[in-house]
Amino acid sequence: MKDHFVKFEKQGAVGHVRLNRPDVLNALHSDLIRELADVMDRFDQDEEIRVIILTGNEKAFAAGADIEELRAATPTDFMRNAFFADWGRIRQISKPIIAAVSGFALGGGCELAMCCDLIVASETAKFGQPEINLGVIPGAGGTQRLTRALGEKRALQLILTGEMLSAEEALHAGLINKVVPVDDLAAEANQLALKIAARPPLAVQLAKKAVYKANDLTLEEGLQFEQHAFYLLFATEDQTEGMDAFVEKRKATFQGK
Repeated sequence: MKDHFVKFEKQGAVGHVRLNRPDVLNALHSDLIRELADVMDRFDQDEEIRVIILTGNEKAFAAGADIEELRAATPTDFMRNAFFADWGRIRQISKPIIAAVSGFALGGGCELAMCCDLIVASETAKFGQPEINLGVIPGAGGTQRLTRALGEKRALQLILTGEMLSAEEALHAGLINKVVPVDDLAAEANQLALKIAARPPLAVQLAKKAVYKANDLTLEEGLQFEQHAFYLLFATEDQTEGMDAFVEKRKATFQGK
């Protein structure tokens, strides 16, 4: 199955999503982001899917926003159309999302990769927020997520100059999780997805939520959230299965219940 700007398919417990504007290096416009959010929502509600992989093509994950769309927009257009609402929908997906990045991940493309929970990149990947060269700043989370990932000084350098990070630089800076050869990218992302998919789904989703709460809450509030999530998981069948399997020295089979 596919939508016009987004291709997607299910492979067992993994949902695969591919940005599909190769003629413009997967430049992001409103229709693409809306379709992407719709697909992500669909996969999030599908009980068979436990992990989602988002990718582009070898030349570009996404080279940035569609400037033809943006150059004609006004502040009123952005407000009236809730321009970033679909970005918020993507960020609210409860299941883990792995970005598999080759080529350019710039501007909105870098912001979209950072919306994902894990990033696996090929050796050709380039990350950056070059919006300053267009007379604007990042608008889909670049100033916030890049700062959280890299720290103020490094984020400011990238945002104020429009410089790019290579895949190795991004790895050393803590922006991404792993760098692999181009030919290995899909297999590496899928292997990581399957490893996570084999874990108890409810615990995975609560763990994801708890980690992100660390940015939003005080330490004491974060600890309270973590403890409540910990308690809640003792009401699941997967907790019983996981601990029984450990004691019985066998592999656990988790059902998401």
